[in-house]
Amino acid sequence: MNPKFRHCAMASLALALAAQISTATAAGPVALTHIHGLSYSADGKQIAIPSHHGLALYADGKWSKGAGPEHDYMGYSATRDAIYSSGHPVPGSGLPNPFGLIRSRDGGKTWDKLGLEGESDFHVLATSYGTNAVYVLNHQPNSRMKTAGLYFTLSDGMKWEQAAARGLPAKTGGLAVHPADPKQVAAATDEGLFLSRDSGSSFAPLVKGRRVLAATFDLDGKHLWFTGYDGTPTLARVGLQAGAKPESIPLPAMKKDAVAYIAQNPVRPDEMAIATFNRSVYLSTDRGRQWRQIASEGVGGQ
Repeated sequence: MNPKFRHCAMASLALALAAQISTATAAGPVALTHIHGLSYSADGKQIAIPSHHGLALYADGKWSKGAGPEHDYMGYSATRDAIYSSGHPVPGSGLPNPFGLIRSRDGGKTWDKLGLEGESDFHVLATSYGTNAVYVLNHQPNSRMKTAGLYFTLSDGMKWEQAAARGLPAKTGGLAVHPADPKQVAAATDEGLFLSRDSGSSFAPLVKGRRVLAATFDLDGKHLWFTGYDGTPTLARVGLQAGAKPESIPLPAMKKDAVAYIAQNPVRPDEMAIATFNRSVYLSTDRGRQWRQIASEGVGGQ
């Protein structure tokens, strides 16, 4: 079955909530019009957030602008070796629009074209941290994907395979890929958290009865972290075995907000970062027991 996918629910909510905020730092102004992702560098020293105007970086207690081009990065996801993204080039660059699939091996300073430029903009894209597998939700046919649906590549876009996605709800807003096993892919949906163990051929619910906004595997591959909103924002993690019970993770106080992205430090795994729809960012050094705010509605702080 090839379900009809809609644009990410998180993206539409972010469009309603976000407004441009500029904040001065030692490296110049950092504009976070939206937050389109969240990742740590492989050495664990830096957090990167893609937006409409390039990457915003956080390191040593300060925010700065990334050294690369100020493209509109969408569908952003990082692995141990590279960053993968989609989106649109900065006006005046002369580059094809949209990007299709692009990759950076130097933290976003330069980007390689991996195909489908001028054809597709993948808002929902996820990678396997240790294997570089890439999964996308494709919303319309292109030269390498005959229909809409769930696709994956194990060859940096040289070959794409369509997944049958049996059992996957149509209202799917986010994906996550296991860090070591590219056959395991999770989906955040309006009907719960779903998991496939066969490269997306079939999905089964891992957590049912709640709307899931975002999900990510922890880097040891033993749990899925996921977010939601049930009148208040929620964060939880759950084991991958059938029948596992979710464990709630406390969140800092938030007003009319929810968690849009989760990232784990690959060097210090007890350190987690979360970013919200209202462009606030928090850090925890004890896997979510306590949080420290480092940005509030797009304005950086310590």
